[in-house]
Amino acid sequence: MPHTKLIQAALAAREQSVAPYSKFKVGAALLTASGDIISGANVESASYGLSCCAERIALFKALTDGNRDFTTIAIASAGGAAPCGACRQLLAEYAGEAEVILVDSESPSTPTITTMGVLLPNAFTGDDFPEA
Repeated sequence: MPHTKLIQAALAAREQSVAPYSKFKVGAALLTASGDIISGANVESASYGLSCCAERIALFKALTDGNRDFTTIAIASAGGAAPCGACRQLLAEYAGEAEVILVDSESPSTPTITTMGVLLPNAFTGDDFPEA
């Protein structure tokens, strides 16, 4: 199966999730163009608005480590859920050409493969700003 290592990284990240309220564990693994994998897991707060999704944590870690070119992201959760709107926006801005692999943690051998363009068509990005 293609992307086995990336899917395994997302599943492993999911195990690090801190989701005491929703119990909905999510792991994400972002593949850079140079072949590095950066992972993240969701972290919840009792004040839900302060929680952060696995996809954003992986993306923020990657960006703050100097990575800017991403090819693929694998996201693992029960049911293989797609990213929320906030994650779609940030991924569209920083990984807009990325392939997206949605992994059902109960059935990881049959992922759904899509793209950021399908998940967020006509995304608003920095390219939409008028030139100064």
